[in-house]
Amino acid sequence: MSVTSAFSISAATGQLPAGWLADRIGPTVLIIIGILGVAVAGVLVGISHTYVMLLACLALMGLLSGGYHPAATPLISASVEPNQRGRALGLHLIGGNSSFFLAPLVAGAIVGIWGWRGSFLVLAVPTAVYGLIFYIYLTRRGGKAHVQRVTEGYAEEKPPPKGNVRRLVAFLIMVVLGGGFSTSAIAALPLYMVKLGATKAAAASLMSLVYFSGIWASPVGGYLSDRIGTVRVIIATGLLSGLLIFGLKLSTLGFGFYAILFIIGTNMALRMAPTEVFIMGQVSAKRRSTIYGVYYSTMQYTGGVFAPFVGQIIDRWGFDACFNIAAIAVTAVTLVTSVFLWDARKS
Repeated sequence: MSVTSAFSISAATGQLPAGWLADRIGPTVLIIIGILGVAVAGVLVGISHTYVMLLACLALMGLLSGGYHPAATPLISASVEPNQRGRALGLHLIGGNSSFFLAPLVAGAIVGIWGWRGSFLVLAVPTAVYGLIFYIYLTRRGGKAHVQRVTEGYAEEKPPPKGNVRRLVAFLIMVVLGGGFSTSAIAALPLYMVKLGATKAAAASLMSLVYFSGIWASPVGGYLSDRIGTVRVIIATGLLSGLLIFGLKLSTLGFGFYAILFIIGTNMALRMAPTEVFIMGQVSAKRRSTIYGVYYSTMQYTGGVFAPFVGQIIDRWGFDACFNIAAIAVTAVTLVTSVFLWDARKS
C-alpha cells in the first residue's frame, strides 16, 4: 500500500461510520474530531521514525478526517433558507478547493526549508488553532444554541419528495460510473502532458489550472443551483465533462490545451455545490449525514477503483482510446441517469 493510498483509503472508509454517528450524536463532536484529529495525526506523521509508523499515522489522519464533511455539510445547508443553500455550500467549498491549489505550494516551500517532516509539523499548527477556535464556538452558548436550533428544526421539515430513493440511486450510479471514468482520465493528464512534450515538473504544475478555478467557480455553481435548480446544473456539467475529455485528444500542448484544463476544473467546481444541495433535498433529516457519508466515501473510492482499469486502456491502446472511452462513458451515463433525475429539476 502506497503512502497516498494509506490516507485516501482510510479517509474514504472513515466517511461511512462518521455519517452514521453524526445522525445519532449530532454534528458537533464529528466536526471537532475531523479538524483537531487531523492536526494531531499530522504531528504524529511528522515525528514518525519508521515507514510502518508513517503509514499507520497517515491512515489515522484519513480516518479522523472522515468525520468532517458528513457532519458539516447538512449543518451548513440547514442553517440557511432552502433557496440559499447552493450559495452557502459554494462558499464553504472555497476552502477545500483552495487547499488543492495552495497546499502543494505552501508545503513545497516548507519542505525546501525544513524537509517533509517540517511540512506536516508546521501545517498542523494552524489546523490545531482553527480546531480549537471552532471547538470553543460550537461548545459555548452562541454556537451550541445555533446547532440546537438547526437540529430541532429537522423535525419541522417536510418529508423527502416521492421517488427520492430512485433519484438517489440514479445519482450514485452517475457518481460511480461517470465520476470514476472522468476522475481517472483527469488523473492521467500529467502523463499525457509528458507524452506531448512537457517536462514532469511542468506537467505537475499545469494541473494547478484544474484546481485553481474551484476557488471562484464553486460559489458560482451554488448560485446557479439556487436560480435554475440542482438537476439542471448536474446534467449540464456531466454532458460538458464528456465533451471536454474528448477535446483533450484534439489539442496539442499550448494555449488551447491549457484552456481545456482550466474549463475542466471550472466544470468540476460548478458541479460540487449543486450535488450537495441535491442530496439535501432527497433525504430525510435523520439519515442525511449517513447518505452524505456514503456519497463522500463513494467519491474517494471511485478514482482508486477505476484508475487501474483506465491504466490498462492506456497501456494497451494509448491515450486517445482512453479519452474516447471515458468521454463516451461519461456522456452515456449522464444521459441515462438524467431520465431518472429530471423530475427533481426544481429541487
